[in-house]
Amino acid sequence: MGFWSRLFGDADAKSASTLELFREIYGGREARSGVSVNWQTAIEVATVLACVRVIANGVAQVPWRVYQDQGRSKRPAVNHYLYPVIYRRPNKWQSSFALRETVMYHLLLTGNAFVWKGMVGSKREIRELKPIEPHRVTVQMTDDVLTYRVQADNGQAAVFPADQIWHLRGPSWNTWIGLDATKLARDAIGLSIATETAQAELHKNGARVGGLLSVDGNLSKEQFDFLSAWLDKHAIGGERSQKPLILDHGAKFSPFQMTGVDAQHLETRKHQIEEICRAYGVMPIMVGHADKTATYASAEQMFLAHVVYTLLPWYERIEQSADNELLSETDRADGYYTKFSPNGLLRGAAKDRAEFYSKALGGPGARGYMTPNEVRSLEELDPIDGGDTIPEPMPAGPSEPKPTGDENDGSN
Repeated sequence: MGFWSRLFGDADAKSASTLELFREIYGGREARSGVSVNWQTAIEVATVLACVRVIANGVAQVPWRVYQDQGRSKRPAVNHYLYPVIYRRPNKWQSSFALRETVMYHLLLTGNAFVWKGMVGSKREIRELKPIEPHRVTVQMTDDVLTYRVQADNGQAAVFPADQIWHLRGPSWNTWIGLDATKLARDAIGLSIATETAQAELHKNGARVGGLLSVDGNLSKEQFDFLSAWLDKHAIGGERSQKPLILDHGAKFSPFQMTGVDAQHLETRKHQIEEICRAYGVMPIMVGHADKTATYASAEQMFLAHVVYTLLPWYERIEQSADNELLSETDRADGYYTKFSPNGLLRGAAKDRAEFYSKALGGPGARGYMTPNEVRSLEELDPIDGGDTIPEPMPAGPSEPKPTGDENDGSN
């Protein structure tokens, strides 16, 4: 049985509007630049693709597990039914990384992501998670009850209750549908598409006018056609565009230099990179648009800022959504929750970690605030015996040597 057959089951199928689906996939509101912008045209913009990729990778690459709060300790709940689903294999053809990557592409480009929950048994334990393309789903709110109308490849559609669909939302205005970042930033994205298209057309086949070729006297039609054909063959396009010309009969070639319009065009393209990065909350350096004054040290701090200000809010959003929609009330009451572990992204250099751990464990005259085993867990090392207590502070300075009793008292 295919996925759609399993998903629809015995639900009553009804015809869907082909025109509605076509508009949803290929339509999009026109930006002020005159370009129609939707998720498909937006993702073809290099900056949009880079922003989406860097966030999606940041969410997909860190471990995501089910934990249980046991009072004084919080342990991975490796025996919980959801643990292998989100940590290893959510479905037959995707890894945990691939699922989260797909979900983030949907979420970032459309503001919403939808995942079908494959549940088994009387307890309805989730054993499978399968993402559904956003354009196939219509969200309906009736009397504070959410339902999801899902359309299949064959044009049939069925309505599913909220407990069968995991709906992740981006920032929302009405609380039940996420805002579409692509539509909100359509003017910035549209201008980027327009300038990219204009520049591509300008350079198509190397036909941009690079200079003026003048000759003494008038050219006959045969001479003009011959000269044009010769230039097309020997001086225009690809590797030939930079070869020097050998001219006679008083012919002169005057190259055209970059104009103010050209320079402004380049500045516009750079500005659009920054505008799109602002829309997605990504620092330009993360998409390869770095300031000339950036140093290794400043780049490292910007990377840490990317984790804190860009990725951590997404971690929190997904964690809370998963806790509410993938765990049962009984699970939550028993202390189960999901958690991303981005410590590896925040570890920094070995020297920086050593200094941090040294202060955390305490030093001369200063009491620490972490136990040795807490430090070891951050480095993914096994605990040691006696490592669950905070070390006592060491003396602030060297102690005075005790007299031995046989020191020289000055007598002969």
